[in-house]
Amino acid sequence: MSSAFDSHCHPQFPHYDHDRNEVLRRAQEQGVSMICVGTDLETSKKAIELAREHKNIWATVGAHPNDIENLIMDDFVHLISEEKVVAVGEVGLDYYRTTQKEKQKKQKDVFGQFINLAYQFKKPLVLHCRDAASGSKGRSHKDMIEILKSAKNILYGGVAHSFTGTLEEAREYLNLELCLGFNGIITFTRQYDEIVMHTPLEKILLETDAPYLTPKPYRGKRNEPAYVIEVARRVAELKDIPIEKVIKVTTQNAFDLFKINYKP
Repeated sequence: MSSAFDSHCHPQFPHYDHDRNEVLRRAQEQGVSMICVGTDLETSKKAIELAREHKNIWATVGAHPNDIENLIMDDFVHLISEEKVVAVGEVGLDYYRTTQKEKQKKQKDVFGQFINLAYQFKKPLVLHCRDAASGSKGRSHKDMIEILKSAKNILYGGVAHSFTGTLEEAREYLNLELCLGFNGIITFTRQYDEIVMHTPLEKILLETDAPYLTPKPYRGKRNEPAYVIEVARRVAELKDIPIEKVIKVTTQNAFDLFKINYKP
């Protein structure tokens, strides 16, 4: 089987402090390479440290929309030029935890700053977007798509990580020439089957979002990058194509988007 690529995981998180080396070894034994995604200044620094130590790991720098309270943009400018930093992210909008309009506006303002940062350094974006539980609290995908459309001419590509929007919103992201990231969610709900089937394989990235969103058959356990194979398996089932093809194409998609030149 070809080498799979986990385009979004967090092995630098404290969930792995007692067995990080073993987790990364299991991934390497499965032929899994990965992008270690930053969610604030500290985890971005730790992502870079891991990437420096491992040939099969790359890093991103960014701030999750729920972690922007004391954000200083210049701190990220100093990190993004590091050799193994391949993207700005994860950045975006999250109305699930942030329902106040004033704080949602701040998220949009900061997101715009990160878009400009990505443009300045010619990096793609790793996008986080989660809607409010109630539609009356705002539709984050709608707002994100509007922002991205207005910035279309300065984008260097990107991926809507852990995509959970509608089919129509999926089409909007694809029209912007962005990729969609799918993870363990598609293994334990049928809600996104149609979206996976309608998304061209050349626009799909596999991910785990480890330590979260553990796929079947490992539900109830902590997630880890090696489990990305289960996401590939589900995409193959939904598209009725060999898993080998899913792994090969999605890995190349990641290499192309993040400008990675790597042979396992």
